[in-house]
Amino acid sequence: MVGMSIFVSRPALRWLVPVAVTVAVVGGGAAARTIAASAEPSLPDRSAAQLLVDLQTANLSGLSGTVRTSADLGLPELPDNVGPGAPDLTGLITGSRTLRVWYSGPDKMRVALLGTLGESDIIRNGRDMWQWDSRSQQAVHRQLPADGAEPQKPGNPNLPKSPQEAADLALKAVDPTTVVSTGTNARVAGRTAYELILAPRDTASLISQVRLAVDSKQHVPLRVQVFAKGRAEPAYEVAFTQISFDRPDDAQFAFNPPPGTKVTEGTNEAPPTGAPANAAANAEKPKVVGTGWTSVVVAKMPPADASKPADPNRPDAGSPANMFLERLPRVSGDWGSGRLLSGRLFSVLLTDDGRVLAGAVAPEKLYEVARG
Repeated sequence: MVGMSIFVSRPALRWLVPVAVTVAVVGGGAAARTIAASAEPSLPDRSAAQLLVDLQTANLSGLSGTVRTSADLGLPELPDNVGPGAPDLTGLITGSRTLRVWYSGPDKMRVALLGTLGESDIIRNGRDMWQWDSRSQQAVHRQLPADGAEPQKPGNPNLPKSPQEAADLALKAVDPTTVVSTGTNARVAGRTAYELILAPRDTASLISQVRLAVDSKQHVPLRVQVFAKGRAEPAYEVAFTQISFDRPDDAQFAFNPPPGTKVTEGTNEAPPTGAPANAAANAEKPKVVGTGWTSVVVAKMPPADASKPADPNRPDAGSPANMFLERLPRVSGDWGSGRLLSGRLFSVLLTDDGRVLAGAVAPEKLYEVARG
């Protein structure tokens, strides 16, 4: 799958800063764009093929900086589940967010999402993984498996949270369905960068192009922009506003819960033999219909637990997720009926018979796949 790979988490390439290293950048109007164009840095010529090699052979030992995400996905308004101004990592899928990041190798990383009322941190230090919310004074600690692999968390927003992660996902799209070219040189976070452009050959994709600003010396992505078809401004942008390639001190990754913090110990272990399997374990594996940027992912929602009859007064009935789903418009056709989430870069169809279809395509393509 290629088109939707831009929105689905995959393991980072060995040259990429992992997901904890994150995000930034500002939009800018026509005047700012004119000034930027006139100040285009002069760099030795490099072809698209050379830039692809640069990205895959870069060797990064550490960095720290400030990053910012900017999302204009055309999605319905999300429920406010944390209160105005509070940091919320799920908020990366809408509006703008500012983060501080530190990276010192694959087993030492930290990202702090800043809000007006506090911050949320995700910290990895060896096998220790911490998630901390200063506003609620709560922390969750997990001990990672011996192989260091982080547990997958189905249902989390999958939009990239760092230029490196976004570039990793975008480069997965480089195949015969993709046109690769170069753009104008740029300055990002005070550093000179080349621009690599990926565009789908199939015009049915909602994505028109993905632009990567590649550091001219360190060869790592400083900014990634995803453009929707027919729009001049990026629908999603993630970039550094300030960056240092000095290796951070180990103290940045040592987390000691502040006094009064409620600490919860998480677990990565599978349920014991004989325990009821969770819904995710019972879910059918997704399948992909089509190829390239216009492929559609089809998944079956896990069956409801028959031992637990539906209860309209259940605690999660008013959860942010359910509130959001209730706001989605109802749609129907010869394929069935359900609810539709339609954005500038992708569409998601949730059918009443328990299917989920998603792709970087218009809703009509989802209906066609649902019908078949």
